[in-house]
Amino acid sequence: MRLHVVSDVHGNARDLARAGDGADALVCLGDLVLFLDYRDHSRGIFPDLFGTENAHRIVALRTARRFEEARVLGAALWAELGVDRAAAIEQAVRRQYAELFAAFPTPTYATYGNVDMPALWPEYAAPGTTVLDGQRVEIGGLVFGFVGGGLRTPMRTPYEISDEEYAAKVEAVGEVDVLCSHIPPEVPELVYDTVARRFERGSRALLDAVRRTRPRYALFGHVHQPLAARMRIGATECVNVGHFASTGRPYALQW
Repeated sequence: MRLHVVSDVHGNARDLARAGDGADALVCLGDLVLFLDYRDHSRGIFPDLFGTENAHRIVALRTARRFEEARVLGAALWAELGVDRAAAIEQAVRRQYAELFAAFPTPTYATYGNVDMPALWPEYAAPGTTVLDGQRVEIGGLVFGFVGGGLRTPMRTPYEISDEEYAAKVEAVGEVDVLCSHIPPEVPELVYDTVARRFERGSRALLDAVRRTRPRYALFGHVHQPLAARMRIGATECVNVGHFASTGRPYALQW
């Protein structure tokens, strides 16, 4: 059995259409949407609306952790644009989802990232795409558990939930062979982004589950340039697969 795993697609529909080649199934761990590319500030919903120079400004503020100033700048730009913010973002996300979901092969098993809009997924997920969140599925004789979304941060991305709600989903998944999530377990080496120069939110509940239930693998994304792309925690191989947007290469899992 060969499975390809991707996360943090961020608008890369071209490579997503080939991501399942040679595999029995594809797993996607979320963040389909591209709002702002921290490497190329000309790409994404934000620069499409406000231009590359303003994207430079917002990235600089966020990288410096000056989140309140970034929010003030963003609010001023939206006011100047003079359109309904929620409607404009949803329209842009819908355009991306139409292309990205059409690129999924059959079968695909997917969960949400923190920048995704789960309410829209039922409109775009074809019959060959199974969406799971706090749920389990058997693939090739192994049990996979899926935990989508992210935890609350100053970034206020669309699908951030409380630690308690997130922990309940981890608990609902229970013992599995492969634990799939968008965010990593809360380990410093796994949550530090070397380009953004900050610690992202990881999950203590995921870390506790890995230590307690000892899955064969814990797969996740969210941190695009991690200090450590993989490490062992007890019996579990923890692997960051969140490089898809930049590399276009899925992670291959075989058994």
